[in-house]
Amino acid sequence: MDFQSCYNNYSFILMEGALGERLKREYDIPFDEIIALAGHIYNEKSKQALKELFQQYINISQHYHLPIMLTTPTRRANKERVAQSQYNESIIYDNVSFLREIKQDVPSDVYIGGLMGYKGDAYKATDVLSEEEAFEFHSWQASLFAKAKADFLYAGIMPALSESIGMASAMESTGLPYIISFMIKNDGKLIDGTTIHEAISVIDNATNRKPLCYMTNCVHPNVVAKALSRIYNQTSIVQKRFKGIQANTSLLSPEELDNCYDLKTSDADKLANDMLKLYKDFNFKIFGGCCGTDDTHMNEIAKNLSRIISY
Repeated sequence: MDFQSCYNNYSFILMEGALGERLKREYDIPFDEIIALAGHIYNEKSKQALKELFQQYINISQHYHLPIMLTTPTRRANKERVAQSQYNESIIYDNVSFLREIKQDVPSDVYIGGLMGYKGDAYKATDVLSEEEAFEFHSWQASLFAKAKADFLYAGIMPALSESIGMASAMESTGLPYIISFMIKNDGKLIDGTTIHEAISVIDNATNRKPLCYMTNCVHPNVVAKALSRIYNQTSIVQKRFKGIQANTSLLSPEELDNCYDLKTSDADKLANDMLKLYKDFNFKIFGGCCGTDDTHMNEIAKNLSRIISY
């Protein structure tokens, strides 16, 4: 089953939980200043640590009979940053191959996504690219993921509309299914002030082959609930198209999180209940974790989702 069929046929899909923050906290492995996590597959210690974390999330999905989306740790491995690093374009192919090696021992229902990201600071929406600039800039990475035969593309923490449109166009041109995930605030808007409704409407109208759906990541589920409850987001297009979250365990705003040096977290039961409310109130179907989450959070979320399916 390909990823688009998985999305259409399953009630729920898991995503991985936190990676980078756990590497720092549990393994004492820091981010690379230029490309963050993308080069970790070339170091035996960090590669093994990444494999252990991904395997934890896969095991949870298998235990509860849920498909899972795994994304390459390549959000910062864009054309400009890779050129500044010691690596070259093969880093994209190698990260997909790394996940494919992990996947080969799993019976089924594991899908590999090429993770892409905003060029500037996603928490501040600085240095926003125009639609045309974004298409040219992000096409490099999108086309490499297509050549590496990723199952889907995923744009993470997108804070501004114009760059999101160009990103969507670059992803669309590959022929792969793709998802745009916004950075949002509890006022129901992206960092640049665009409402969720407007962002979805504009991107859908700007693309012939629309995103599979829209999501948010690095945001607490209660923040998302407030954002979607704003009157300007209570529309049919938001209800039909906004379908998932990779949750941050902190209720802090994007600006506060960006300047926060200690881990902000909440217990697994509480987060799982807050995530479940997004399904009940807004019909979400994709559930993953971001900063502050670990395998205990993802296990509790998967357990709750599996109970709904069994009823």
